[in-house]
Amino acid sequence: MSVSKAAETAPVSFRTHPDTYLHWRMEIQEPVARLVMAVREDRPAREGYALKLNSYDLGVDLELADAVERIRFEHPEVKAVVITSALDRVFCSGANIHMLGSSAHGFKVNFCKYTNETRLAIEDASRHGGVKFLAAVNGTAAGGGYELALACDEIVLVDDGSSAVSLPEVPLLGVLPGTGGLTRVVDKRKVRRDRADVFCTVEEGIKGKRALEWGLVDALASRSRFEETVEERARGLAAKAPDRRGPGIEWKPVEVEVEDGIRRYRYLAVRVDRKKRTALLTVKGPDAGEPDSAEDLRFRGTDAWALRAFRELEDAVLHLRFNEPEAGLWLLKTEGDPERVLQSDRALDRLRDDWLAREILLYQARVLRRLDQSARSMFALIEPGSCFAGSLYELVLAADRSYLLDTGEDDPSVALGPLNRADYPMSHGLTRLEARFHGSPERVGEVLERGRFGPSEAEAEGLVTMALDDIDYEDDVRVAIEERASLSPDALTGMEASLRFPGTETGDSKIFGRLSAWQNWIFIRPNAVGEHGALQVYGKPERPTFDFKRT
Repeated sequence: MSVSKAAETAPVSFRTHPDTYLHWRMEIQEPVARLVMAVREDRPAREGYALKLNSYDLGVDLELADAVERIRFEHPEVKAVVITSALDRVFCSGANIHMLGSSAHGFKVNFCKYTNETRLAIEDASRHGGVKFLAAVNGTAAGGGYELALACDEIVLVDDGSSAVSLPEVPLLGVLPGTGGLTRVVDKRKVRRDRADVFCTVEEGIKGKRALEWGLVDALASRSRFEETVEERARGLAAKAPDRRGPGIEWKPVEVEVEDGIRRYRYLAVRVDRKKRTALLTVKGPDAGEPDSAEDLRFRGTDAWALRAFRELEDAVLHLRFNEPEAGLWLLKTEGDPERVLQSDRALDRLRDDWLAREILLYQARVLRRLDQSARSMFALIEPGSCFAGSLYELVLAADRSYLLDTGEDDPSVALGPLNRADYPMSHGLTRLEARFHGSPERVGEVLERGRFGPSEAEAEGLVTMALDDIDYEDDVRVAIEERASLSPDALTGMEASLRFPGTETGDSKIFGRLSAWQNWIFIRPNAVGEHGALQVYGKPERPTFDFKRT
């Protein structure tokens, strides 16, 4: 086993802070922030490779994701963000190839998924949060470097006769651009298909006037006028952005304790059973009243249940993805008072005109989309004492199945609230209720109007998969868990991804549904990772050897 593959067994942590960033600098000059990429090649996340030419690995992207969230929550005064490089004539050379070549298949796929979610968070900040992004491409942007630029609203390329933009993965590495580049070139930037075909098969990329003419960038600037042009365009973007009034909140670290194999957060506990290949996630509802004003919400900051519980859920999801790959079935439970969950939801709904409340809603939606995109089976278990209401009922809708224990009591087992209407869209644009009732869309309004459902009603209305009495519940759930854990994880991943997203597609869903599926397959093909595959011989004098049969 190589050094880097051995290092993959070390748990990945997703907590960081600007004071400890190794690879990025965050500079705030209201109303513009600058994220400067200065990757330290001697500080990779794992041993075994050097991060040359601003290439990135998981550690680099983790800092970028943290910086984007901090700008949104800590700096409401920022209206535009410039992403640029500290290196001369190099913007970013993309994901580190030696890191990819030496990584296990599962890590490669999860790495690509994480980087996709980071870039989608940038676009979410622009589309819904009112923060615009400009890529100041001060040198060559290759592969994932250009994909980072594509996530921005505008791209300014230095016109120096040598700097180019490129997606060289197909001709150079025998794989696909892993972070949405193919989709964004044609869907977002509206580059003609024939030109995109040329662009994606030219290893050296395209520069200068042709890059501008083809729509691959938005502006060119000479080296002498580059900084001036970037500043002008960034302030122009900021001038069009909406105001986000009020002070920001401190983006405190997520706190977790690990004891007896259980990860304990304030509002979440995660217990992994490696023998059964399951992970039990129990989310706790609010333990205090809802905020009654925007000022109260700001005072609570990251300790507000609506934010803290979902930050803890996100940390747990990422931990399980990277550190517990054999826990293929996630069991979702909740504990608490459903009315308090609905009170919290109603408070956010009432305060949604405030920028912080709006950002919390957007953040919750992003976390739920991470859950949707996780290559794990999910069963929701609805038992006495559960609080699957409102925002937490989305966990039931995200699950592949839901089992409800019917004790004969008339108390509501599930409840819907105002946030279930439109605040948590999936990556393909539908809400989870719309996806649930894809064949009968009129049902969405009906169940939202009614709101609360007892056990038999929840099953009859299609809000849970099965409602079982206390005689059958334990055995039926046990058998279902054992059966699921015995099936091929590869087949389940493909099945679940196909079933979870009925209906139309968006750019976001194409990135995951098309790109991720194809990349998952390509990453195990000999043409990419065989002894003489393109990823394996990259940087060596030999050329890759391909099997030229099409499948």
